[in-house]
Amino acid sequence: MMERTILGWLLIGLVAGVLGKLIMPGRDPGGVIVTILIGIAGALLAGFLAQAAGVTLDDGWQNYAAATGGAVILLGLYRLMMDRRAR
Repeated sequence: MMERTILGWLLIGLVAGVLGKLIMPGRDPGGVIVTILIGIAGALLAGFLAQAAGVTLDDGWQNYAAATGGAVILLGLYRLMMDRRAR
């Protein structure tokens, strides 16, 4: 199943990055490309954390929800770091 491979999580992360940007609109220091990369990182993080915790993400919507949650969390942390750095 593709959702459980690294390539699958990368593709899900691409979508999650876009969804994360829609959930957290605003001006990001890195622009859309960085936001999508953060989405990919969030998806990979969510996939690895779910696997490490023994949580099985069976359905497609569960994969996207976990990936989007990871993307939103990483995007929030990225904004905090960039705001503090700009001061």
